[in-house]
Amino acid sequence: MTSSSSPSQDTQRFAHSYAEGLRADALMEEDVAWSHEIDGERDGDQFDRSERAALRRVAGLSTELEDVTEVEYRQLRLERVVLVGVWTTGTVQDAENSLAELAALAETAGALVLDGVIQRRDKPDAATYIGSGKAYELRDIVLETGADTVICDGELSPGQLIHLEDVVKVKVIDRTALILDIFAQHAKSREGKAQVALAQMQYMLPRLRGWGQSLSRQMGGGKGGGLATRGPGETKIETDRRRIREKMAKMRREIAEMKTGREIKRQERKRHKVPSVAIAGYTNAGKSSLLNRLTGAGVLVENALFATLDPTVRRAETPSGRLYTLADTVGFVRHLPHHLVEAFRSTMEEVGESDLILHVVDGSHPNPEEQLAAVREVIRDVGATDVPEIVVINKADAADPLTLQRLMRIEKRSIAVSARTGQGITELLALIDNELPRPSVEIEALVPYTHGKLVARAHDEGEVISEEHTPEGTLLKVRVHEELAADLAPYVPAPVA
Repeated sequence: MTSSSSPSQDTQRFAHSYAEGLRADALMEEDVAWSHEIDGERDGDQFDRSERAALRRVAGLSTELEDVTEVEYRQLRLERVVLVGVWTTGTVQDAENSLAELAALAETAGALVLDGVIQRRDKPDAATYIGSGKAYELRDIVLETGADTVICDGELSPGQLIHLEDVVKVKVIDRTALILDIFAQHAKSREGKAQVALAQMQYMLPRLRGWGQSLSRQMGGGKGGGLATRGPGETKIETDRRRIREKMAKMRREIAEMKTGREIKRQERKRHKVPSVAIAGYTNAGKSSLLNRLTGAGVLVENALFATLDPTVRRAETPSGRLYTLADTVGFVRHLPHHLVEAFRSTMEEVGESDLILHVVDGSHPNPEEQLAAVREVIRDVGATDVPEIVVINKADAADPLTLQRLMRIEKRSIAVSARTGQGITELLALIDNELPRPSVEIEALVPYTHGKLVARAHDEGEVISEEHTPEGTLLKVRVHEELAADLAPYVPAPVA
């Protein structure tokens, strides 16, 4: 038997929906009050009110599979996501590029992107990130596409996360959580895993949510502890927070121990006076491909964001025969979460401790200048601003020639290469040879054949200008550091009178 609603209930529903409509309109008015005409002149980009207020669909983001059977679909089913961004500054192209990058991050994490929308606002809404009116529009898009997750292109506060989830009725995550998820999938070494776990716990701590009674449920101070131990104790959420803080302290100690081992290796290289080069750059710019091309290292190369998390250090040789080390580092990204910069500080110190930075940028990207700026921000964070830098514009074979010309005009110490085809690699090697610090002392020594180790050290640690084998020993003319010069001093031939 079906029940029908009374007229008074219908009136209440109408009044409620009308009030909601008025509220949405009021919020819409507030959203669009960011741009005005001044004295009849254009003040920045002007939009019609309806266009400014609307959520703007971003074309070409969907990666939904087509023409698959129901069985195949169930096997291939991934998290189905809708992306949403708030555009506060810059052009519409900048906003769409940012959302396209979020789509690439989502795909790297294994999600299926169904749709993407951006909204123009002065600043993100304090309650729901996009404003409550837009949140209901977003809920309609989620229902229409069948999505099970919404990803926001920014870092949401715990309150924004809860309120937006309450409206859209599906899981909501932000850019930071997405990047942390990718890092968790890609970390292979013990140190990498520990760093990701620490960053995740730092992110999770203020966002702990209780369900049902768990927020207020209190536990006694001791389990059968006897007199003076019974009482309210901690709430469940307080206990969870305390446990997370204890785990974080343990992780920090473990990472500090691992960092000591890394520093010992670094000091060993310095003691042997081997120059070091760090490859830094935006994620997916081709850093690992460049390392393989320069050294034949055989490092994993994958067309995915953050394929490299664990730093790889390889020995390499300049065209003149000088040895140096080449370190591949974790890729950077715009708005790299602060937790990650902190957690990966020990890994990023490879950049700060190097003698030269090869700053790799993707020449085929729509906005390479923005990538350069984002990486330099992180380089500043790790205190590597004094290290000389060569800008390596990679993927030159796929880049627009005008973009290459513009970049090489702006960046005075730059070179265009293609790690895939080998274009420009010979010139890059010569540039590295020229830029690496040279030993300060030039010396000529006749080293007896019984002291072959000194000759080997001259080759490893110095720069051999000439080498001649004579009946008395090896006549070397070398440029070396002061320590090795002192060891070679006894074998310097006496000046001829």
